[in-house]
Amino acid sequence: MTPKEAKDFLVQQPAEHAAIDGVPLSDLEKRMMHFVENDPTSCADPLELNEEFEAQCDTAEYETKIARLLHNAYKRLKTEDHERIRCWEQDIRTLGRGDHYLPVLWSTNRSKDRPLRDFGIGLPIAAVIALVIILMVK
Repeated sequence: MTPKEAKDFLVQQPAEHAAIDGVPLSDLEKRMMHFVENDPTSCADPLELNEEFEAQCDTAEYETKIARLLHNAYKRLKTEDHERIRCWEQDIRTLGRGDHYLPVLWSTNRSKDRPLRDFGIGLPIAAVIALVIILMVK
């Protein structure tokens, strides 16, 4: 699997989900998902693309939007097509070996899922600590 093939697949998934959800996704936003500074086969003229993107888009809003679309597309694929999930995971690993933007967007997305899980783990730990403190004070 080449980085370009991996990106093509991974860009297609949130684009499909955007269409399902009725979320507008511009050509520039799709092209930006292909962004990488040092791979001309998967991103032609990255400096020009970045300048165009920064002139037209807010990076924080874009990253939030794409992260949400990636997350929702992944959840949809988990219920619909396990083979495409294997492709997704392989493609993320492939891109993770380079300096590609998509894995950054994906990890941003995944870190947004963690606070709830961390809270669920942290709450019992905090209760045990509080109990120990109360027992030590008595």
